[in-house]
Amino acid sequence: MPEERYIDAHSHIWTPDVGHYPLAEGFQPTDMQPPSFTAQELLAICRPAGVGRVNLIQMSYYKFDNSYMLDMIKLHPDRFVGTAIVDPLGDDPAGAMRELLPKRVRAFRIQPSYGKQPPARWLSPAGYEAQFATAAQTGQALSCLVDPDGFAEIDRMCRKHPETRVVVDHLGRIGVDGEVRDADVQALCDLATHPRVYVKVSAFYALGKKAPPYLDLGPLIRRVVQAFGTRRCMWGSDCPFQVVSQSYEDSVALVRDRLDFLSPDDREWMLFRTAEQILFPPSTAGS
Repeated sequence: MPEERYIDAHSHIWTPDVGHYPLAEGFQPTDMQPPSFTAQELLAICRPAGVGRVNLIQMSYYKFDNSYMLDMIKLHPDRFVGTAIVDPLGDDPAGAMRELLPKRVRAFRIQPSYGKQPPARWLSPAGYEAQFATAAQTGQALSCLVDPDGFAEIDRMCRKHPETRVVVDHLGRIGVDGEVRDADVQALCDLATHPRVYVKVSAFYALGKKAPPYLDLGPLIRRVVQAFGTRRCMWGSDCPFQVVSQSYEDSVALVRDRLDFLSPDDREWMLFRTAEQILFPPSTAGS
């Protein structure tokens, strides 16, 4: 088995045990596809690829109930940290963020649907204002699941809260419809002017041609790397969706082996050093 030094910055887990971990309103067990992707199943897939640690992303099936993710983090503190979801329209999203910090929650997923606003003003709810202000104090990151039409709001809030660490998930979902548009790439790269904005280079199965070896995404990734530098880019698989019809190795290999513009040092930053600094700082070790 290879040395497990890599970090997967983005993977989901869920369990078919809906008795102990009930699904959120509006979801049924048949919505879980695949029917099971537990922490144990994830580790069985990622560890042979050299991935020893994972940032777990709260799954939408559970909405704002982070219980399963938190229990798995507690069970495997040497393996997992988490990106939770709190309700931006709830009574105290800032308090919820602080409460989750000692539970190894290093980030929070935010997206337009939670605040019930269109992309052009998706960060306007007061709860998101509170989350940005709190994240600047706690060091937790805000992880944005948005399309390019949501970038302008990220820019606005980063100008207002320059100390807040922000992560753009899945290359800003550029190419999710099969077309990588230059204007979208430039808009993402423009966010690099904010020194605390990072990008997850992830979810290759869902972008561009959506097929391994994913070399069609090379020009997009090159521009993002040139704009942000590899110290602000981190790889993620987006499991289990990555492994429904493709493989975990397909995803790792693009960054590890196939992008010829990356140096060995670049690959190390993208595959574990950036995520280690943001998601697994020394203060979280064994906590």
